[in-house]
Amino acid sequence: MDWATLEVRREGPVGWIIFDRPDAGNAIDAAMFDELERAWSAMEADDAVRVVVNTGNGRTFQTGLDVVQLARDKEALRESSRRTRDFTLRMTGWHCGVTKPVIAAVNGTCAGGGLHFVADADLVIAGERATFLDPHVRVGQVSAFETTGLLKKAPAESVLRMALVGGEERLSAHRAHQLGIVGEVVPDAELRDRAEAMAEAIAAESADALAMVKAAAWERLERP
Repeated sequence: MDWATLEVRREGPVGWIIFDRPDAGNAIDAAMFDELERAWSAMEADDAVRVVVNTGNGRTFQTGLDVVQLARDKEALRESSRRTRDFTLRMTGWHCGVTKPVIAAVNGTCAGGGLHFVADADLVIAGERATFLDPHVRVGQVSAFETTGLLKKAPAESVLRMALVGGEERLSAHRAHQLGIVGEVVPDAELRDRAEAMAEAIAAESADALAMVKAAAWERLERP
């Protein structure tokens, strides 16, 4: 497949989905919306892929919707609004029903809608300069799905501080680790190597067992 906004590849048993719009903060434009769904579907369909790593090129992990494009492209704005309203977002592995373990390797700023990819990953590791923030309220928007997703991982106080204070409340990688949002913090230069090593260790286990463990854990998280 040809990809305009992502790098999608397999290295041994590890699949990689890499945001590739570094000059735009890896923000999600209309093309990336479509490509993310295709990329996750391709990973799920490829039996050789046992674990998927999700990260970003450049100094930013993911900054959510491309508000610059949305301001200029009314059709893209309508489609984004429809997907959010109808809860038909297809951006993350969880959205797309991926049954394989997903590791988010946060390589820099993770803001707004980018928090979807952290909340929906099975495991999260971060580089030392990673930061987490939620500026939705600053621009008059509601942080709903990202916030409720993070509440499965972190204390409500810390998540609501990000959501209510807006972009002024930033979590460092180490603070996110203390709160349980991130499982491990590593030097920035070692992030991808560590993600790959973790993915290969997981991939060595039974694929059926991995899928059942993941399904059981997420079913329990999502029950009232």
